[in-house]
Amino acid sequence: MDTQADAPRLLYLVKQLELAVRARLDAVLREHRITVPQYTALTVLERHPEMTSAQLARHSFVSAQAMDGVVRALLDAGLIERHADPFHARRLVISLTPAAHVLLAGCAPDIDRIEAEAFGALTVRERADLAGWLGDARAVLGASGAGPAARDDADKP
Repeated sequence: MDTQADAPRLLYLVKQLELAVRARLDAVLREHRITVPQYTALTVLERHPEMTSAQLARHSFVSAQAMDGVVRALLDAGLIERHADPFHARRLVISLTPAAHVLLAGCAPDIDRIEAEAFGALTVRERADLAGWLGDARAVLGASGAGPAARDDADKP
């Protein structure tokens, strides 16, 4: 029996991991009164302040239409603000408010715990290798036409 042929495809395992992580994030973030798409958008803005809604959508893995709802909810919650881009006066950009920074700091221990549970058996070097391999795979797929979000490095939450 060929064990490699019997093993699940890596893509299947990656998808299973994604679903398991999403379920855990949903539960943890619900306690903070925030959704996974909202959290993703906030972490993207934390790393890359002053993005347009369209940029934020690409970097958060959602459509522009879906991001409209996320932005509206985050504005209503006082977690983001919109203002004119200092370099392009006709363009609006989105930034985090101090309340968003407080929220993200409050979420961090829960998110760290999920990551530690998922990857705690790996050494620091193995985690770095895994991150590199995943990034390389994403870059290759992005270069082959997988979509704009896959080609852009700025969406790392």
